[in-house]
Amino acid sequence: MTHDVVVVGSGPNGLAAAITVARAGRQVLVHEADDSVGGSTRSAELTEPGFRHDVCSAVFPLAVASPFFNTLPLAQHGLDWIHPPAPLAHPFDDGTAVVLERSIEDTTRQLGRDGPAYRKLVSPFVADWERLTVAVLGPLRPLQHPFTLLRFGRLALRSARGLAEGLFQEERARALFTGLAAHAALPLESATTAAYGLLLGVAAHAVGWPIARGGSQSVADALASYLRSLGGEIATGRRVRSLAELPARVVLCDVAPRGLLELAADRLPPGYRRRLERFRHGAAAYKVDYALDGPIPWTSPECARAASVPLGGSFAAIARADAAPSRGEAAERPFVLLVQPTLFDPSRAPAGKHTAWAYCHVPNGSRVEMLDRIERQIERFAPGFGDRVIARSVKPPAALEQSNPNLVGGDINGGMPGLGQLLWRPTWRRYSTPVAGLYICSASTPPGGGVHGMCGYYAAERALAGARR
Repeated sequence: MTHDVVVVGSGPNGLAAAITVARAGRQVLVHEADDSVGGSTRSAELTEPGFRHDVCSAVFPLAVASPFFNTLPLAQHGLDWIHPPAPLAHPFDDGTAVVLERSIEDTTRQLGRDGPAYRKLVSPFVADWERLTVAVLGPLRPLQHPFTLLRFGRLALRSARGLAEGLFQEERARALFTGLAAHAALPLESATTAAYGLLLGVAAHAVGWPIARGGSQSVADALASYLRSLGGEIATGRRVRSLAELPARVVLCDVAPRGLLELAADRLPPGYRRRLERFRHGAAAYKVDYALDGPIPWTSPECARAASVPLGGSFAAIARADAAPSRGEAAERPFVLLVQPTLFDPSRAPAGKHTAWAYCHVPNGSRVEMLDRIERQIERFAPGFGDRVIARSVKPPAALEQSNPNLVGGDINGGMPGLGQLLWRPTWRRYSTPVAGLYICSASTPPGGGVHGMCGYYAAERALAGARR
């Protein structure tokens, strides 16, 4: 069969692009090099038989917030979101934790004198959540909900450190906010890092931080199932190495800029190639998956109410840890993001057993061994954790890239999320290229990293508009 459009790569953005094309009545084929769909949204038995781990993405606030995913009947195709009692718990060295609750009031009660400031910060955006997601989860469009975008941008363009120190007086609120902002994998003094803390905090109250029943593979499988129901086709287990292999007039590439160079180097003009070559990748992840013979023994029992537990302690300690990669260093006491899904989804492990997922930020391509440092941080807040470990799967940056070439140097965000590159990535052309019919739809395009499908959706819309001309 001749296909109108071919998509290279079956991550959430590639599948979103293919679905958008199929819904427009076009014949579409997705090529995936791996034996299963999903890209970094996959699950596998990485440690022991019966222990199902998320290969990369694990918690999905932006998926349930996605304006595109929310138009899809994914529940009918097997996707079931599980909402833990609390989106996140942030432990401290004194054995307590501040819990980011779904309720704004339940969160503010834990923040002492900073409660009113926190409520004032997040409440307007929670109330305006739908407009905010449309404005933020896409390319910069000044006329799309301009007042919401301006109100958010006034705060989001600040550094996380500046916002936290300017708004909050006490440690607990400052640490909670910077722990959220540290997902940016940038020094917390950098402009735009406040955007990550604000968006993720508001999302916790507006839609929650769910996990997918059965693992992140369930997200990709539901997208693939819906695509097939529309007549779309998926071919797995075959790597596309050149555009010459693809007879379609329109090709959408869910690949990093380096991957686009490899696929289309002979067709791209020199100036565009140079711009792709200058694309900067950000800090890497060093990831460990655990098979455990029991739940994590947290000092603070509040940590068992949340799937996501950021481990860094104080505001100052988090800031020090996340500044290290930008200096080419690996922090001695890294900020660790940990997820414990089997507390809420026992289907992922044998009866009575558990899984955990943890990573820290290191310089792109780093070869520094971080396993001991990660485990010391976990033990700091959960003494005896090591005694629960049955097996580990350790993925330093090189192993992450080997498992998915889009994770260049271990960068899981699709590129450094600094202000200019975030808005115009990978070049000022965004989804388009100088080659007619060739588009890029990966997390290296706006709005960037995260499982939301919006990069693929907007790229496909651009491609369909071009095809109609």
